Amino acid sequence: MDEPHLKRELGLIRTTMLGVGGTLSAANFVIIGHAASLAGYAIVPIVFICGILSLFTMFSYAELGTAIPLAGGEYTFAKVAYGGFPGFLTGWFEWLSNMFYTALSAIGFAYVVSYLFPQINIPLTAVIVVIIFAIVNLRGTKETGTVGTIITAIVLAILGIFVIGGWSYVQGTQAAPPSSSPIGIIGIFMATAYLFELYLGAEAVAAAQAEVKNPGRNIPLAIVLSAVVLIALYTSVVFVAVGIVPPDVLSQQSSPIAFVAEQALGPAGAILITVGLAIAGLAATNGAIMAQSRVLYAMSRDGYLPKGLCKIHKRFCTPHVAIIVGAIFTIIFAATGFVNFVVYAVNLGFIIGFSIVNLAVIKLRKIAPHLKRPFKAPLYPLTPIAGIVASAFLVLFIEPSVLILGLELGIVALLVYYIRMVGHHRIRIAFGGISLGLGGFFAFVAYLLGTNSIVLHVVSQEVSTLVFYVLLFVSIIQVLAGILNLIASDR
Repeated sequence: MDEPHLKRELGLIRTTMLGVGGTLSAANFVIIGHAASLAGYAIVPIVFICGILSLFTMFSYAELGTAIPLAGGEYTFAKVAYGGFPGFLTGWFEWLSNMFYTALSAIGFAYVVSYLFPQINIPLTAVIVVIIFAIVNLRGTKETGTVGTIITAIVLAILGIFVIGGWSYVQGTQAAPPSSSPIGIIGIFMATAYLFELYLGAEAVAAAQAEVKNPGRNIPLAIVLSAVVLIALYTSVVFVAVGIVPPDVLSQQSSPIAFVAEQALGPAGAILITVGLAIAGLAATNGAIMAQSRVLYAMSRDGYLPKGLCKIHKRFCTPHVAIIVGAIFTIIFAATGFVNFVVYAVNLGFIIGFSIVNLAVIKLRKIAPHLKRPFKAPLYPLTPIAGIVASAFLVLFIEPSVLILGLELGIVALLVYYIRMVGHHRIRIAFGGISLGLGGFFAFVAYLLGTNSIVLHVVSQEVSTLVFYVLLFVSIIQVLAGILNLIASDR
Protein backbone atom coordinates (compact mmCIF):
# COMPACT_ATOMS: atom_id res chain seq x y z
CA MET A 1 0.00 0.00 0.00
CA ASP A 2 1.42 3.38 -1.01
CA GLU A 3 2.30 5.86 1.73
CA PRO A 4 0.35 9.14 1.64
CA HIS A 5 2.31 12.02 0.13
CA LEU A 6 1.92 15.70 -0.65
CA LYS A 7 -0.25 16.38 -3.70
CA ARG A 8 0.67 18.71 -6.56
CA GLU A 9 -2.61 20.61 -6.87
CA LEU A 10 -1.64 24.32 -6.82
CA GLY A 11 -1.81 25.97 -10.25
CA LEU A 12 -0.27 29.27 -11.37
CA ILE A 13 -3.08 31.51 -10.09
CA ARG A 14 -3.27 29.84 -6.69
CA THR A 15 0.51 29.77 -6.35
CA THR A 16 0.78 33.47 -7.25
CA MET A 17 -1.98 34.30 -4.80
CA LEU A 18 -0.14 32.25 -2.18
CA GLY A 19 2.95 34.40 -2.81
CA VAL A 20 0.98 37.65 -2.62
CA GLY A 21 -1.26 36.60 0.26
CA GLY A 22 1.69 35.13 2.15
CA THR A 23 3.12 38.61 2.70
CA LEU A 24 0.05 40.83 2.30
CA SER A 25 -0.36 40.90 6.04
CA ALA A 26 -2.38 43.32 8.12
CA ALA A 27 0.72 43.76 10.27
CA ASN A 28 2.63 45.13 7.28
CA PHE A 29 0.19 48.02 7.09
CA VAL A 30 0.32 48.55 10.85
CA ILE A 31 4.14 48.86 10.91
CA ILE A 32 4.05 51.56 8.23
CA GLY A 33 3.40 54.04 11.03
CA HIS A 34 6.61 53.21 12.90
CA ALA A 35 8.56 53.19 9.63
CA ALA A 36 7.23 56.66 8.84
CA SER A 37 8.60 57.92 12.16
CA LEU A 38 12.03 56.57 11.14
CA ALA A 39 12.16 57.74 7.52
CA GLY A 40 9.58 60.52 7.08
CA TYR A 41 8.59 61.10 3.45
CA ALA A 42 11.54 58.95 2.37
CA ILE A 43 9.38 55.94 3.24
CA VAL A 44 7.99 55.93 -0.32
CA PRO A 45 11.31 55.28 -2.15
CA ILE A 46 12.35 52.98 0.71
CA VAL A 47 9.35 50.71 0.12
CA PHE A 48 10.18 50.60 -3.60
CA ILE A 49 13.89 49.95 -2.97
CA CYS A 50 13.07 47.13 -0.53
CA GLY A 51 11.07 45.50 -3.30
CA ILE A 52 13.93 45.77 -5.79
CA LEU A 53 16.44 44.42 -3.25
CA SER A 54 14.21 41.46 -2.51
CA LEU A 55 13.71 40.82 -6.23
CA PHE A 56 17.40 39.90 -6.54
CA THR A 57 16.82 37.04 -4.13
CA MET A 58 13.46 36.16 -5.71
CA PHE A 59 15.35 35.19 -8.86
CA SER A 60 17.48 32.80 -6.79
CA TYR A 61 14.33 31.33 -5.24
CA ALA A 62 12.87 30.81 -8.71
CA GLU A 63 16.00 29.03 -10.00
CA LEU A 64 16.32 26.71 -7.02
CA GLY A 65 12.56 26.14 -6.80
CA THR A 66 12.48 24.75 -10.33
CA ALA A 67 15.74 22.80 -10.00
CA ILE A 68 14.84 21.31 -6.58
CA PRO A 69 11.00 21.28 -6.42
CA LEU A 70 10.79 19.60 -2.99
CA ALA A 71 9.09 20.69 0.21
CA GLY A 72 11.11 22.82 2.63
CA GLY A 73 12.09 26.02 0.81
CA GLU A 74 15.42 27.53 1.96
CA TYR A 75 16.13 24.52 4.14
CA THR A 76 15.97 22.12 1.20
CA PHE A 77 18.15 24.41 -0.95
CA ALA A 78 20.80 24.69 1.79
CA LYS A 79 20.70 20.94 2.47
CA VAL A 80 21.33 20.10 -1.18
CA ALA A 81 24.07 22.73 -1.55
CA TYR A 82 25.85 22.39 1.80
CA GLY A 83 24.30 19.57 3.83
CA GLY A 84 24.99 18.95 7.52
CA PHE A 85 24.73 21.73 10.06
CA PRO A 86 24.42 24.65 7.53
CA GLY A 87 21.31 22.98 6.12
CA PHE A 88 19.87 22.34 9.56
CA LEU A 89 20.63 25.89 10.75
CA THR A 90 18.89 27.33 7.68
CA GLY A 91 15.82 25.21 8.30
CA TRP A 92 15.87 26.11 11.98
CA PHE A 93 15.78 29.87 11.31
CA GLU A 94 13.34 29.43 8.44
CA TRP A 95 10.92 27.67 10.77
CA LEU A 96 11.41 30.25 13.55
CA SER A 97 10.89 33.14 11.12
CA ASN A 98 7.71 31.61 9.74
CA MET A 99 6.50 31.02 13.27
CA PHE A 100 7.18 34.64 14.22
CA TYR A 101 5.55 35.78 10.98
CA THR A 102 2.45 33.72 11.68
CA ALA A 103 2.18 35.30 15.12
CA LEU A 104 2.83 38.77 13.66
CA SER A 105 0.10 38.31 11.04
CA ALA A 106 -2.42 37.25 13.65
CA ILE A 107 -1.45 40.14 15.95
CA GLY A 108 -1.69 42.56 13.03
CA PHE A 109 -5.21 41.31 12.32
CA ALA A 110 -6.16 41.98 15.93
CA TYR A 111 -4.71 45.52 15.89
CA VAL A 112 -6.51 46.41 12.66
CA VAL A 113 -9.84 45.13 13.97
CA SER A 114 -9.29 47.11 17.17
CA TYR A 115 -9.58 50.32 15.09
CA LEU A 116 -13.32 49.62 14.89
CA PHE A 117 -13.64 47.60 18.09
CA PRO A 118 -11.21 49.06 20.65
CA GLN A 119 -12.53 46.82 23.41
CA ILE A 120 -11.28 43.53 21.92
CA ASN A 121 -8.50 41.59 23.61
CA ILE A 122 -5.64 41.65 21.08
CA PRO A 123 -3.63 38.60 22.30
CA LEU A 124 -6.76 36.45 22.66
CA THR A 125 -7.98 37.44 19.19
CA ALA A 126 -4.60 36.59 17.69
CA VAL A 127 -4.61 33.15 19.35
CA ILE A 128 -8.11 32.39 18.02
CA VAL A 129 -7.02 33.32 14.48
CA VAL A 130 -4.03 30.95 14.66
CA ILE A 131 -6.22 28.09 15.85
CA ILE A 132 -8.80 28.61 13.09
CA PHE A 133 -6.25 28.61 10.29
CA ALA A 134 -4.35 25.68 11.72
CA ILE A 135 -7.59 23.73 11.32
CA VAL A 136 -7.98 25.04 7.76
CA ASN A 137 -4.44 23.88 6.93
CA LEU A 138 -5.12 20.47 8.43
CA ARG A 139 -7.79 19.90 5.80
CA GLY A 140 -5.39 20.27 2.88
CA THR A 141 -3.84 22.61 0.33
CA LYS A 142 -6.82 22.42 -1.98
CA GLU A 143 -9.02 24.07 0.63
CA THR A 144 -6.11 26.26 1.74
CA GLY A 145 -5.40 27.39 -1.83
CA THR A 146 -9.06 28.14 -2.52
CA VAL A 147 -9.52 30.12 0.68
CA GLY A 148 -6.24 31.97 0.19
CA THR A 149 -7.03 32.85 -3.43
CA ILE A 150 -10.44 34.28 -2.58
CA ILE A 151 -9.13 36.23 0.41
CA THR A 152 -6.19 37.70 -1.53
CA ALA A 153 -8.42 38.74 -4.44
CA ILE A 154 -10.77 40.56 -2.06
CA VAL A 155 -7.87 42.34 -0.35
CA LEU A 156 -6.35 43.46 -3.65
CA ALA A 157 -9.71 44.86 -4.76
CA ILE A 158 -10.20 46.82 -1.51
CA LEU A 159 -6.65 48.20 -1.57
CA GLY A 160 -7.19 49.15 -5.21
CA ILE A 161 -10.23 51.22 -4.16
CA PHE A 162 -8.11 52.84 -1.43
CA VAL A 163 -5.34 53.78 -3.89
CA ILE A 164 -7.72 55.14 -6.54
CA GLY A 165 -9.88 57.03 -4.04
CA GLY A 166 -6.87 58.32 -2.12
CA TRP A 167 -5.15 59.47 -5.32
CA SER A 168 -8.27 61.40 -6.34
CA TYR A 169 -8.35 63.02 -2.89
CA VAL A 170 -4.67 64.03 -3.16
CA GLN A 171 -5.23 65.53 -6.60
CA GLY A 172 -8.16 67.56 -5.33
CA THR A 173 -6.40 69.07 -2.31
CA GLN A 174 -3.39 71.29 -1.81
CA ALA A 175 -0.37 69.25 -0.77
CA ALA A 176 0.88 69.85 2.76
CA PRO A 177 4.44 71.13 3.03
CA PRO A 178 6.96 68.41 3.87
CA SER A 179 8.09 68.11 7.47
CA SER A 180 11.22 70.11 8.13
CA SER A 181 12.50 67.78 10.87
CA PRO A 182 15.68 66.00 9.77
CA ILE A 183 15.49 62.22 9.47
CA GLY A 184 19.09 61.28 8.78
CA ILE A 185 20.68 58.47 6.83
CA ILE A 186 20.64 56.12 9.85
CA GLY A 187 16.87 56.49 10.14
CA ILE A 188 16.52 55.65 6.44
CA PHE A 189 18.65 52.51 6.80
CA MET A 190 16.75 51.48 9.94
CA ALA A 191 13.45 51.90 8.12
CA THR A 192 14.77 49.78 5.23
CA ALA A 193 15.75 46.97 7.60
CA TYR A 194 12.40 47.32 9.36
CA LEU A 195 10.30 47.17 6.17
CA PHE A 196 12.28 44.42 4.45
CA GLU A 197 9.73 41.81 5.53
CA LEU A 198 7.11 43.40 3.28
CA TYR A 199 8.34 41.17 0.46
CA LEU A 200 8.43 37.58 1.66
CA GLY A 201 5.98 36.06 -0.82
CA ALA A 202 8.57 33.92 -2.62
CA GLU A 203 9.36 32.16 0.63
CA ALA A 204 5.74 31.00 0.90
CA VAL A 205 5.86 29.71 -2.68
CA ALA A 206 9.18 27.93 -2.10
CA ALA A 207 7.97 26.28 1.09
CA ALA A 208 5.00 24.77 -0.76
CA GLN A 209 6.80 24.01 -4.04
CA ALA A 210 6.28 20.24 -3.63
CA GLU A 211 2.54 20.92 -4.07
CA VAL A 212 2.77 23.12 -7.20
CA LYS A 213 1.68 21.67 -10.52
CA ASN A 214 4.13 22.02 -13.44
CA PRO A 215 6.81 23.50 -11.12
CA GLY A 216 9.27 24.29 -13.92
CA ARG A 217 6.85 26.88 -15.29
CA ASN A 218 4.59 27.88 -12.44
CA ILE A 219 7.14 28.43 -9.64
CA PRO A 220 9.28 31.12 -11.36
CA LEU A 221 6.23 32.82 -12.87
CA ALA A 222 4.42 32.89 -9.53
CA ILE A 223 7.48 34.24 -7.68
CA VAL A 224 8.18 37.02 -10.16
CA LEU A 225 4.51 37.94 -10.61
CA SER A 226 3.93 38.11 -6.85
CA ALA A 227 7.03 40.30 -6.42
CA VAL A 228 5.91 42.75 -9.13
CA VAL A 229 2.36 42.95 -7.74
CA LEU A 230 3.63 43.59 -4.21
CA ILE A 231 6.11 46.30 -5.27
CA ALA A 232 3.40 48.16 -7.17
CA LEU A 233 0.84 47.73 -4.40
CA TYR A 234 2.94 48.69 -1.38
CA THR A 235 4.55 51.67 -3.12
CA SER A 236 1.15 52.99 -4.26
CA VAL A 237 -0.44 52.56 -0.83
CA VAL A 238 2.41 54.32 1.01
CA PHE A 239 2.59 57.10 -1.60
CA VAL A 240 -1.12 57.84 -1.15
CA ALA A 241 -0.87 57.54 2.64
CA VAL A 242 1.88 60.15 3.11
CA GLY A 243 0.26 62.31 0.45
CA ILE A 244 -2.85 62.61 2.65
CA VAL A 245 -1.43 62.39 6.19
CA PRO A 246 2.05 63.68 7.16
CA PRO A 247 4.45 60.98 8.41
CA ASP A 248 4.66 62.43 11.92
CA VAL A 249 0.86 62.12 12.26
CA LEU A 250 0.82 58.73 10.55
CA SER A 251 3.32 57.35 13.06
CA GLN A 252 0.92 57.99 15.94
CA GLN A 253 -1.90 55.78 14.61
CA SER A 254 -2.53 52.19 15.65
CA SER A 255 -3.90 51.44 12.18
CA PRO A 256 -2.33 54.08 9.90
CA ILE A 257 -3.98 53.08 6.62
CA ALA A 258 -7.45 52.94 8.17
CA PHE A 259 -6.84 56.44 9.58
CA VAL A 260 -5.81 57.68 6.13
CA ALA A 261 -8.86 56.07 4.55
CA GLU A 262 -11.10 57.86 7.03
CA GLN A 263 -9.55 61.23 6.11
CA ALA A 264 -9.91 60.65 2.38
CA LEU A 265 -13.07 58.52 2.05
CA GLY A 266 -14.91 59.14 5.30
CA PRO A 267 -16.08 56.61 7.90
CA ALA A 268 -17.21 54.20 5.18
CA GLY A 269 -13.66 54.20 3.78
CA ALA A 270 -12.23 53.43 7.21
CA ILE A 271 -14.62 50.51 7.61
CA LEU A 272 -13.83 49.19 4.11
CA ILE A 273 -10.06 49.35 4.55
CA THR A 274 -10.27 47.83 8.02
CA VAL A 275 -12.22 44.90 6.60
CA GLY A 276 -9.69 44.56 3.78
CA LEU A 277 -6.66 44.63 6.06
CA ALA A 278 -8.31 42.26 8.52
CA ILE A 279 -8.86 39.80 5.68
CA ALA A 280 -5.22 40.31 4.65
CA GLY A 281 -4.17 39.32 8.15
CA LEU A 282 -6.16 36.12 7.81
CA ALA A 283 -4.59 35.33 4.43
CA ALA A 284 -1.05 35.89 5.71
CA THR A 285 -1.68 33.77 8.80
CA ASN A 286 -3.02 31.03 6.56
CA GLY A 287 0.03 31.08 4.27
CA ALA A 288 2.55 31.31 7.11
CA ILE A 289 1.08 28.33 8.93
CA MET A 290 1.36 26.32 5.72
CA ALA A 291 4.97 27.45 5.18
CA GLN A 292 6.23 26.67 8.68
CA SER A 293 4.60 23.23 8.73
CA ARG A 294 6.34 22.29 5.45
CA VAL A 295 9.71 23.25 6.94
CA LEU A 296 9.14 21.03 9.98
CA TYR A 297 7.93 18.27 7.66
CA ALA A 298 11.06 18.48 5.50
CA MET A 299 13.50 18.56 8.45
CA SER A 300 11.75 15.58 10.04
CA ARG A 301 11.77 13.74 6.72
CA ASP A 302 15.55 14.12 6.58
CA GLY A 303 16.11 12.94 10.16
CA TYR A 304 17.04 16.27 11.74
CA LEU A 305 13.87 16.33 13.87
CA PRO A 306 11.68 13.55 15.31
CA LYS A 307 10.14 11.37 12.60
CA GLY A 308 6.63 11.96 13.91
CA LEU A 309 6.68 15.47 12.44
CA CYS A 310 6.70 14.15 8.87
CA LYS A 311 3.59 12.00 9.26
CA ILE A 312 1.04 12.62 6.49
CA HIS A 313 -2.69 12.47 7.24
CA LYS A 314 -4.20 9.53 5.35
CA ARG A 315 -7.37 11.41 4.41
CA PHE A 316 -6.23 15.00 3.86
CA CYS A 317 -2.62 14.25 2.77
CA THR A 318 -1.23 17.06 4.93
CA PRO A 319 1.61 17.02 7.51
CA HIS A 320 -0.90 17.25 10.36
CA VAL A 321 1.57 16.66 13.21
CA ALA A 322 3.90 19.43 11.95
CA ILE A 323 0.93 21.79 11.59
CA ILE A 324 -0.24 21.13 15.15
CA VAL A 325 3.24 21.45 16.70
CA GLY A 326 3.95 24.68 14.81
CA ALA A 327 0.56 26.09 15.82
CA ILE A 328 1.25 25.40 19.49
CA PHE A 329 4.50 27.40 19.45
CA THR A 330 2.88 30.15 17.37
CA ILE A 331 0.07 30.51 19.90
CA ILE A 332 2.66 31.15 22.62
CA PHE A 333 4.16 34.06 20.67
CA ALA A 334 0.80 35.39 19.46
CA ALA A 335 -0.38 35.58 23.07
CA THR A 336 2.25 38.28 23.78
CA GLY A 337 0.62 40.85 21.48
CA PHE A 338 4.02 42.45 20.66
CA VAL A 339 4.68 43.95 17.20
CA ASN A 340 7.99 45.80 16.67
CA PHE A 341 10.22 43.21 18.34
CA VAL A 342 8.53 40.42 16.36
CA VAL A 343 9.02 42.38 13.12
CA TYR A 344 12.79 42.56 13.64
CA ALA A 345 12.86 38.87 14.63
CA VAL A 346 11.07 37.97 11.40
CA ASN A 347 13.47 40.11 9.38
CA LEU A 348 16.57 38.60 10.97
CA GLY A 349 15.47 35.06 10.22
CA PHE A 350 14.53 35.81 6.63
CA ILE A 351 17.68 37.83 6.00
CA ILE A 352 19.66 34.76 7.07
CA GLY A 353 17.49 32.63 4.79
CA PHE A 354 17.87 35.01 1.85
CA SER A 355 21.66 34.96 2.23
CA ILE A 356 21.74 31.16 2.25
CA VAL A 357 19.51 30.94 -0.83
CA ASN A 358 21.83 33.22 -2.82
CA LEU A 359 24.90 31.33 -1.62
CA ALA A 360 23.23 28.04 -2.57
CA VAL A 361 22.67 29.27 -6.13
CA ILE A 362 26.37 30.10 -6.48
CA LYS A 363 27.46 26.82 -4.87
CA LEU A 364 25.21 24.62 -7.02
CA ARG A 365 26.24 26.41 -10.21
CA LYS A 366 29.78 25.24 -9.39
CA ILE A 367 29.28 21.72 -7.99
CA ALA A 368 26.23 20.73 -10.09
CA PRO A 369 26.54 22.51 -13.45
CA HIS A 370 24.45 19.85 -15.19
CA LEU A 371 21.52 20.10 -12.78
CA LYS A 372 18.33 20.67 -14.75
CA ARG A 373 17.33 24.32 -14.32
CA PRO A 374 14.09 25.26 -16.12
CA PHE A 375 14.70 28.82 -14.88
CA LYS A 376 18.04 30.55 -14.35
CA ALA A 377 18.61 33.72 -12.35
CA PRO A 378 19.21 36.57 -14.84
CA LEU A 379 22.51 38.48 -14.82
CA TYR A 380 24.19 35.71 -12.80
CA PRO A 381 26.30 36.07 -10.65
CA LEU A 382 25.42 39.75 -10.13
CA THR A 383 21.89 39.16 -8.81
CA PRO A 384 22.76 36.60 -6.08
CA ILE A 385 25.80 38.64 -5.02
CA ALA A 386 23.63 41.77 -4.81
CA GLY A 387 21.15 39.83 -2.68
CA ILE A 388 23.92 38.70 -0.31
CA VAL A 389 25.38 42.20 0.04
CA ALA A 390 21.95 43.73 0.68
CA SER A 391 21.14 41.14 3.34
CA ALA A 392 24.49 41.56 5.12
CA PHE A 393 24.10 45.35 5.13
CA LEU A 394 20.58 45.27 6.54
CA VAL A 395 21.66 43.10 9.48
CA LEU A 396 23.67 46.08 10.75
CA PHE A 397 20.41 47.95 11.42
CA ILE A 398 18.48 45.21 13.20
CA GLU A 399 17.74 45.96 16.86
CA PRO A 400 20.64 44.72 19.07
CA SER A 401 18.26 42.81 21.35
CA VAL A 402 17.01 40.83 18.35
CA LEU A 403 20.57 40.08 17.25
CA ILE A 404 21.28 38.74 20.74
CA LEU A 405 18.15 36.59 20.52
CA GLY A 406 19.30 35.32 17.13
CA LEU A 407 22.68 34.34 18.58
CA GLU A 408 21.01 32.51 21.45
CA LEU A 409 18.68 30.67 19.08
CA GLY A 410 21.69 29.71 16.98
CA ILE A 411 23.32 28.17 20.06
CA VAL A 412 20.10 26.26 20.79
CA ALA A 413 20.12 25.02 17.18
CA LEU A 414 23.69 23.77 17.63
CA LEU A 415 22.69 21.83 20.75
CA VAL A 416 19.60 20.34 19.08
CA TYR A 417 21.62 19.32 16.03
CA TYR A 418 24.40 17.79 18.12
CA ILE A 419 22.03 15.79 20.32
CA ARG A 420 19.98 14.59 17.33
CA MET A 421 22.92 13.69 15.11
CA VAL A 422 25.22 12.13 17.71
CA GLY A 423 22.55 9.72 18.87
CA HIS A 424 21.16 8.56 22.18
CA HIS A 425 23.94 6.04 22.94
CA ARG A 426 26.80 8.53 22.61
CA ILE A 427 24.89 11.27 24.41
CA ARG A 428 24.27 8.90 27.33
CA ILE A 429 27.96 7.94 27.49
CA ALA A 430 28.93 11.63 27.41
CA PHE A 431 26.57 12.45 30.26
CA GLY A 432 27.85 9.41 32.15
CA GLY A 433 31.41 10.67 31.86
CA ILE A 434 30.37 14.16 32.93
CA SER A 435 28.55 12.74 35.97
CA LEU A 436 31.57 10.68 37.01
CA GLY A 437 33.82 13.71 36.65
CA LEU A 438 31.52 15.91 38.71
CA GLY A 439 31.15 13.17 41.32
CA GLY A 440 34.91 12.88 41.66
CA PHE A 441 35.29 16.64 41.89
CA PHE A 442 32.68 17.01 44.65
CA ALA A 443 34.23 14.06 46.53
CA PHE A 444 37.65 15.70 46.32
CA VAL A 445 36.29 19.01 47.66
CA ALA A 446 34.51 17.13 50.47
CA TYR A 447 37.78 15.36 51.30
CA LEU A 448 39.67 18.66 51.50
CA LEU A 449 36.97 20.13 53.70
CA GLY A 450 36.82 17.05 55.94
CA THR A 451 40.60 16.97 56.48
CA ASN A 452 40.71 20.72 57.17
CA SER A 453 42.89 21.24 54.10
CA ILE A 454 40.52 24.09 53.33
CA VAL A 455 38.70 26.00 56.05
CA LEU A 456 35.53 28.05 55.69
CA HIS A 457 36.44 30.94 58.02
CA VAL A 458 33.29 32.92 57.31
CA VAL A 459 30.90 30.23 58.63
CA SER A 460 30.54 28.27 61.84
CA GLN A 461 31.77 24.70 62.36
CA GLU A 462 28.20 23.38 62.16
CA VAL A 463 27.66 24.97 58.75
CA SER A 464 31.04 23.67 57.54
CA THR A 465 30.06 20.13 58.58
CA LEU A 466 26.70 20.49 56.79
CA VAL A 467 28.48 21.59 53.59
CA PHE A 468 30.76 18.53 53.89
CA TYR A 469 27.83 16.11 54.03
CA VAL A 470 25.99 17.88 51.21
CA LEU A 471 29.07 17.63 48.98
CA LEU A 472 29.50 13.98 49.91
CA PHE A 473 25.85 13.23 49.11
CA VAL A 474 26.03 15.04 45.75
CA SER A 475 29.23 13.21 44.81
CA ILE A 476 27.62 9.82 45.53
CA ILE A 477 24.56 10.70 43.41
CA GLN A 478 26.75 11.91 40.53
CA VAL A 479 28.92 8.77 40.61
CA LEU A 480 25.87 6.48 40.67
CA ALA A 481 24.27 8.43 37.80
CA GLY A 482 27.49 8.16 35.80
CA ILE A 483 27.79 4.39 36.36
CA LEU A 484 24.15 3.79 35.43
CA ASN A 485 24.54 5.82 32.21
CA LEU A 486 27.63 3.86 31.22
CA ILE A 487 26.31 0.35 31.92
CA ALA A 488 22.71 0.85 30.77
CA SER A 489 21.85 -0.94 27.51
CA ASP A 490 20.05 0.66 24.55
CA ARG A 491 16.52 -0.53 23.93
